[in-house]
Amino acid sequence: MAAEKDYVLGTHDEEIERLGLQHRVWRPRALDAWRRAGVTAGQTILDVGCGPGYAAVDLAEIVGTSGRVIGVDRSRRFLDALDVLRLQRGLENIESHELDLEKDAFPPGRVDAAWARWVFAFVRGPKGLLQRVADSIRPGGVFIAHEYFDYSTWRLSPRLAELEEFVLAVMESWRAEGGEPDIGLMLPVWLQEMGFRVCELNPIVDAVASSNFVWQWPRSFVEVGLTRLIELGRMTRERGQEISAALAAQERDPRTFLITPGVLEIIAVKATA
Repeated sequence: MAAEKDYVLGTHDEEIERLGLQHRVWRPRALDAWRRAGVTAGQTILDVGCGPGYAAVDLAEIVGTSGRVIGVDRSRRFLDALDVLRLQRGLENIESHELDLEKDAFPPGRVDAAWARWVFAFVRGPKGLLQRVADSIRPGGVFIAHEYFDYSTWRLSPRLAELEEFVLAVMESWRAEGGEPDIGLMLPVWLQEMGFRVCELNPIVDAVASSNFVWQWPRSFVEVGLTRLIELGRMTRERGQEISAALAAQERDPRTFLITPGVLEIIAVKATA
């Protein structure tokens, strides 16, 4: 239970549900990134910090029965959810491994590609993790990631001070736990040091109205995030309620647009010699 409790965002049922919604919003972009990176049938893919396995399932369907997806995560609750999903879909080409991303060795063997989404932002030793991921990729293999490069772009137009207060509190809580919300700025640098050629760097920031499905991704995080900040003693329950009410009120204003946190899409290929 201790390992579950020190997840910055928690591993409770509400968080698993939120991660499902998050994946549905981001699934088109993940599929497109994998396609451009050359993920295809018969490959072995490492899903770093696979969580409840929503991306792992999509990857397993792409690589097919001749391929394999290796999901690694340190949350037993998340991996249990992945196992349920895998059995429901009849996907025998997914294997899950419970391990500490900070220090444990990955399963032996080389993979054709490694995928990570919002993982490096939450670990204390992101460069060390990246090196171990890099070592797991075969020469000519590919690294694909979606990681924040500017979390503070998450704002509303017209501006809402309460949301900006919440975003700042979230960033401070991640950094207090040893993470770095803007880790996307460093990953391309480290990848080149590790012998990768960075093929694509694509910034992703959307500006959407509340009627747009993308709005649901950051909006769903607010309630979970406020609850977590209160649990961590970083916000009072009363202030959390005030922030939630202020955001709900502005959502009803038809003039309002939401600008999403800045995400950097990275595709890099490992040198063959």
